Amino acid sequence: MLIAEKLKKICKILSHRLVIVGLALVLQLACLIVFFCWFSNYSVLFYGFCIVLAILSAIKIISGDSNPAYKIAWLVPVLLVPIFGVIIYLVFGRLRFSKKEFKRRRDVLQYYSGCLSSEMSISDCFSADTPKTVSGQANYLQNYAGFPIYKDCYTEFFPLGEYKFQSMLNEIAKAKHFIFLEYFIVQEGRMWDTILDLLEQKAKEGVEVRMLYDDLGCLFTLPGGYYQKVRAKGIQCYPCNAFVPILTSYHNNRDHRKILVIDGHTGYTGGINLADEYINEYEKHGHWKDCAIMIKGKAVESLTAMFLSMWDVTAHTGGNFIDYCYERYAHEMQYTGQATGLIAPYGDSPVDDELVGENVYFNIISTVSDYLYIETPYLILDNDMKTALCNAAKRGVDVRIITPHIEDKWYVHIVTRSYYAKLMKAGVKIYEYTPGFIHAKVFVSDDSIATVGTVNLDYRSLYLHYECGCWMYKSNCIMDVKKDFEETLEKCQRISQKDLDAQPLWKKLLCPILKAFAPLM
Repeated sequence: MLIAEKLKKICKILSHRLVIVGLALVLQLACLIVFFCWFSNYSVLFYGFCIVLAILSAIKIISGDSNPAYKIAWLVPVLLVPIFGVIIYLVFGRLRFSKKEFKRRRDVLQYYSGCLSSEMSISDCFSADTPKTVSGQANYLQNYAGFPIYKDCYTEFFPLGEYKFQSMLNEIAKAKHFIFLEYFIVQEGRMWDTILDLLEQKAKEGVEVRMLYDDLGCLFTLPGGYYQKVRAKGIQCYPCNAFVPILTSYHNNRDHRKILVIDGHTGYTGGINLADEYINEYEKHGHWKDCAIMIKGKAVESLTAMFLSMWDVTAHTGGNFIDYCYERYAHEMQYTGQATGLIAPYGDSPVDDELVGENVYFNIISTVSDYLYIETPYLILDNDMKTALCNAAKRGVDVRIITPHIEDKWYVHIVTRSYYAKLMKAGVKIYEYTPGFIHAKVFVSDDSIATVGTVNLDYRSLYLHYECGCWMYKSNCIMDVKKDFEETLEKCQRISQKDLDAQPLWKKLLCPILKAFAPLM
């Protein structure tokens, strides 16, 4: 009996998808090594072939439209070690989608973007004394990114995951028609189990519940085929980017969004996933500091459109946007407080022609006049973003950035710290959140502008992933965002050059290497 239990336990471990994935990847690497060893018998011809392939790959990389730093990160392995570098580039460096799939995803994106109607023209949005730089940001979002500007929408800022969690439960319980969830990470535990029980109850009441989760984001948090368990509860569920254990660029474009939409009039976004560390149910990397925002009003339509577009490309089923638009259920919306200012929920996608997340950040940085406060878990900047932040500080703007003190990825934290010296020299003040890990993605400036969302200051968020956020101008919660930053600052350590000099020698030696490949992290 004891032997049978042990065998059953071993079989369970071996059948876990992480074990299967690991074995599959090792097998593929072994096949590549055998392939190279076999062709080494024809070393001259084979090496010559690899050189030609490396040159062709280099030409393709250079002629592409990607960020220059991203190009350099690929050119180094391709040209220095052409045999392995070319193979790695061909496997991981190319655009994931085929031309047909790329066109399908773009068509879906354009369809739902076309469903979003602007309430008013940009000139009608602002008063005569509104800075042109603000109306310029609105013009970009509405006329180029495809996300309208909305007025008279209520916003509520949550400085911690615990507050968002309670608010989510309250709003989900009120749902009468539909609930949409799209999250990068989901993990069984108090937070998700509580939400799942409530979703199951709402599904039994006849509420339409749909859920998307990124399969790669949940690789270490959910078992394979978890969507079947969710479907058994009456919830429509699909994994985005279903993980396959193959060496491929298939998983480059992850769904990093965090979206909850309820009955078309209430929506949430921000950095908070559906796992217990986000509500500090347990300590993963010290105290987990994260932020989110709730929106009530017509602006929620933009979040609805983002979800439906991802649902369409994942489930291969179209949806009638009219069935989920704000006007159908607006009369049921409830909130206390004042709806002020203008907001624009926005999304970013690897299949459009706009770097929306990056451009929103750039426009804020380039137009700020008094102060700019930033919270980000990763500070991996390209030259343009670094220059913009330095120039803002040099022209007298009070630029302050908070990053984690306790990292989640040691190598990323080393690269993050590598940017401190240049920024500090220009006058940027750098702080680290000493109680733990800060996962918020927040910009706030001049008591009038803020954005809260999912977009990290790293290459993956800015160029490869599906992302989202909410830009606000004179909205009712902007001062709450500022207040939270100032209160968080009291728990932070300001970084000095002395702190950087005190880093271990091995980190200093490893830093240039990691920084060279930072765009690929």
